[in-house]
Amino acid sequence: MKSATIQHVQVIRFTLQRLLHTPVASLLNILVIGIALSLPVGGYVLLKNVQGLAEQTAGTPQISVFLAAGTSQEEITRISKELKEHAAIDHIEFVPRDLALKQLQLSTGLADVVGGLTQNPLPDAFVIYPVALDAPKLELLRDDLRSWPRFEHVQLDSAWAHKLQAILRFGRLAVLILAAMLSFALVAITFNTIRLQILTQRDEIEVAKLIGATNGFIRRPFLYFGLVQGLLGGATAWLIIACSLLLLNYNLAELAQLYASNFSLHHLTPGDSLALLGFSAYLGWLGAWLSVSQHLWQIEPK
Repeated sequence: MKSATIQHVQVIRFTLQRLLHTPVASLLNILVIGIALSLPVGGYVLLKNVQGLAEQTAGTPQISVFLAAGTSQEEITRISKELKEHAAIDHIEFVPRDLALKQLQLSTGLADVVGGLTQNPLPDAFVIYPVALDAPKLELLRDDLRSWPRFEHVQLDSAWAHKLQAILRFGRLAVLILAAMLSFALVAITFNTIRLQILTQRDEIEVAKLIGATNGFIRRPFLYFGLVQGLLGGATAWLIIACSLLLLNYNLAELAQLYASNFSLHHLTPGDSLALLGFSAYLGWLGAWLSVSQHLWQIEPK
C-alpha cells in the first residue's frame, strides 16, 4: 500500500515537471480550458443571480383564503392553528372582515359609497405565505386548501411564477447545451495533447514495454497529466468568474444605489466550486484515457 502511494506521488511530481518543462504550451492549454469552462459556468452563475433578483422584485407569493359566511370564532381559531402547523406554509395573517372593509375604503377612495352600505359584504380571510416559491408547489398548496371545509374561495396569482420558471428553464437549457458542446471540445483538446505526447515518447514507450512495463504503468502518467491539466483549467475558470463578478459588482453598486437597492452578484457556492473543479478534472482525465486507449496499443516493441 505504501509502495503504491509512493508511486502515485512520483507520477504526480513527474506530471508537474512535464507541465513546467513546456510552460508556454501548458499555459495556453490551461487558459483555453479555463475560458471555455467559464462560459457555461458564468451563465449558470448569472441565472442563479437573476432568479434571486426576480424573486425579490416579484415579492413573496401569497394565497388569499376567504372563509364562508357564518364561520364562528372557534372555527377560525381551529383553522388558524391548522394552517400554522402546515408544512408547506411559512406564516399566515388573519384579516377580519371589518379590517378588510376599512382597507377597502382607504385604498379605493370610495369611502362614501362603502360607508353607505347597510352591512359588510366582505368575508373574513387568511393571507397565507407559502414556503416554496415555484409555481407547481404553489398550485399544489392552493388545490389542497380548496378541499378544506369553511373555505369559500382560494385565490393564487401564479402568473409571475410561471413566467419566471419558463425563463429559467430556457436559460438552463441554453447553458446545458453550451456546456455539452464545450465539454466535447475540452475532451478533444486533451485528447490531441496526449496523442502528441505519446507520439513524441514512442521510443521511450517501446523500451518500457521491452523491459516488462505494463500498459497500466505506461498509461498512468498520461492520465495524471490530463487530470492535472483539467483541474488547473477548472481553477482558471473559477478565477475568471471571480474577477468578472468583482468588476461587475464594482460597477453595479452605483446602479443599485440609484434604485435604493443593495443587490450584488454572488459567486459560486463552495459546493458548486468543488463540482466545477471535479468536472474539469474528469474531462481532462477522460480525454487522456480516450487518447491513450486508442494510441497506446499501436506501439509495440520491434
